[in-house]
Amino acid sequence: MLNLSAHLPAVEIDAGQVVVREGEAGGSIWVLVSGALQVSRAGVVFNTVRQGGALVGEISVLLGGPYGATVTTMEPSVLRHAADGRALLAHHPDITRLLAIGLAERLNAVTTYLVDLKQQYGTAPGLAMVSEVLRELSQRPAVPARPGSARDPNPDY
Repeated sequence: MLNLSAHLPAVEIDAGQVVVREGEAGGSIWVLVSGALQVSRAGVVFNTVRQGGALVGEISVLLGGPYGATVTTMEPSVLRHAADGRALLAHHPDITRLLAIGLAERLNAVTTYLVDLKQQYGTAPGLAMVSEVLRELSQRPAVPARPGSARDPNPDY
């Protein structure tokens, strides 16, 4: 990912700065070059990212919605920035392929973890929801594709 994103502008960000904020409009993709990032959702920290080439904002771009987490620099960091994440993915299929592999790996890890929880603690109070989560992950309908243009077919002019 670092090689494929070398054409993007690099941005140096001081420690403690928010890169993307949960709930805000998405659209940009960031690539971590160096430093460390903390990822939180609803105020709960759930990940620390130090691996160069890691992406930020990709899910928002793919789903066309707001950022789903807040990402904050933990130390001075360098990130590459694609202001138009959709264009980046559309024009760089190798980046899109690596993104898909990364998302598949993350989904596989979460599913494996949930199955492990169910096998070890499935009858414990409060963990009955694991079966429900696994069912939702496996049966969630895909977002329907919308062919054609995103242009309004009946503009008000």
